[in-house]
Amino acid sequence: MNVLFLCRLFFPHIGGVEKHVLEISKNLIKEGHRIVVVTERYKKDLKLHEKVEGIEIYRVPNLKENWFKKFQIWKWMWKNKSLIEKADIVHCHDVFFWYLPFRFLFLKKPVYTTFHGYEDYPLKSKFIVIHKISEKLSFGNICIGEFMKKWYGTKPNFVTYGGVNIVKSEKLKVNSSESGVFIGRLDEHTGIRMYLDAVMEIRKKIPNFRFTVIGDGKFKKDIAKDVLLLGFKRNPERFFKESHFAFVSRYLSILEAMGAKRLVFAVYDNPLKEDYLRMAQFSKLINILNSENDLTKKILFFLKNPKEEQKMVSKAFEWTKTKTWENTANLYLSLWKKPL
Repeated sequence: MNVLFLCRLFFPHIGGVEKHVLEISKNLIKEGHRIVVVTERYKKDLKLHEKVEGIEIYRVPNLKENWFKKFQIWKWMWKNKSLIEKADIVHCHDVFFWYLPFRFLFLKKPVYTTFHGYEDYPLKSKFIVIHKISEKLSFGNICIGEFMKKWYGTKPNFVTYGGVNIVKSEKLKVNSSESGVFIGRLDEHTGIRMYLDAVMEIRKKIPNFRFTVIGDGKFKKDIAKDVLLLGFKRNPERFFKESHFAFVSRYLSILEAMGAKRLVFAVYDNPLKEDYLRMAQFSKLINILNSENDLTKKILFFLKNPKEEQKMVSKAFEWTKTKTWENTANLYLSLWKKPL
């Protein structure tokens, strides 16, 4: 089967959607499928066309972030419409509007959408409208998270949270040191400020509590000098084994932390993010909090009660065993095989 994926950013760019598409593509290629990815060329030194791990990547060049951007993409897509013609399946990752004009040119071409995350809070009505149009014109969809049913009114064919590469349990030794690692963008969506405030409070009782931050963003200036800031790293999940606790609030990092046998502390500061976390299938396997005070108390509690920590960690690890990237790729195949 020839599959055409459309996504705004892709390898070597680092991010949750980028990793999702990469891992799904690698697993589909193992099953004998041909994968083509159309994405933006976000850096001028990137090749317009190359092959990475068997994935054919086409990059749309010279895009400017303005109202005319979509017309530039449509123009490029028209010039390269042979990619659509050759595809058995077109699957959009949050960018159905890239394909919108071609939906009516290729009426019988199966096209699907995966909805990843949310744009902002408060959620603007235009984003809900875009979701509904994408849903109605797609042959089917996958939602990353149950919350989309409530906030966007989406009716998913399947719900998933991404995948994880499971490590053999004997290789996952719980680090007894007093430390935590944050992985994610340094902005309002990931709760970095709440984590920083809690760490400062914890250090009043445990001065040597170590905090590592893997990420970058507009709140970078808020990172104290006594916090280890490493910036964005490829495959950041490897840093879980170097810390005791996982301070993460996005689905993919949460799954990776649970798969690495690390206790997760996820935070929220608005109703949408609360539903994003509490409506997830794994919500009872992690700690969900919305204040610096509660976060601090929970961390200190588990430092004093390692048996309680181990119970929670073990249950979370067992849950992740079926959430492999291979199984997630099979979810896509199941969607595409549904009667049209």
